[in-house]
Amino acid sequence: MTDSKTLLSVRDIRVKYGNIEALKGISFEVSEGEVISLIGANGAGKSTTLRAISGLLKPVSGQIEFQGTSIAGLKPHLIVRRGVLQSPEGRGIFANLSVLENLEMGAFTRSDGRAEIAKDLEKIYGMFPRLKERLKQQAGTLSGGEQQMLAISRALMGRPKILLLDEPSLGLAPQIVDKIFAIIEQINREGVTILLVEQNANQALRISHRGYVVETGKIVLTGKGSDLLSDEKVREAYLGG
Repeated sequence: MTDSKTLLSVRDIRVKYGNIEALKGISFEVSEGEVISLIGANGAGKSTTLRAISGLLKPVSGQIEFQGTSIAGLKPHLIVRRGVLQSPEGRGIFANLSVLENLEMGAFTRSDGRAEIAKDLEKIYGMFPRLKERLKQQAGTLSGGEQQMLAISRALMGRPKILLLDEPSLGLAPQIVDKIFAIIEQINREGVTILLVEQNANQALRISHRGYVVETGKIVLTGKGSDLLSDEKVREAYLGG
């Protein structure tokens, strides 16, 4: 961790889908330089939490602050401009566009000029050589692992201060999962704070400074990643005993 300064503060947010309350007053904080995991069963409210932070869902109540300023209710592109970027569940790449066009889309809110964008593209190519080999290829023809690399890279092109990752290992082969988690650690080492939603609780907690366990729209447990990994209840419920 580089700093203990609070970057993101989520306080008592509630989100409804019709009459169903998906989030029932979730509160947590993310400090600069941390990797924080939200773990829990399918339907617990983890992805809904990320979507609320990104502005894709509007909370019915509660507060979301980024760098001390409220972002609750802001339009998603304005939240992106502040440095909050998401790599969505299911990757959400533009299948009919080329790899390069997808990466350029990631920089659409930036106003710092082509030279800076070109510099970041080179950085991406260093991190993901496979993408450099496939720049002109249609994104929809990439393998699952390559599509995940592209989704993360597209978010990085927006120069995130915090990167929200929603199920980055979903549907990937074990060796690709290891590679994706190694890349997440590298991104964090380079100064990007990460909020991670992940079904693979073992892998997530191993690389996390802290974790929060979400059950039916509430946070029921929190602790250091290493402590949650060795917690008997967490092991039984989420880590396969």
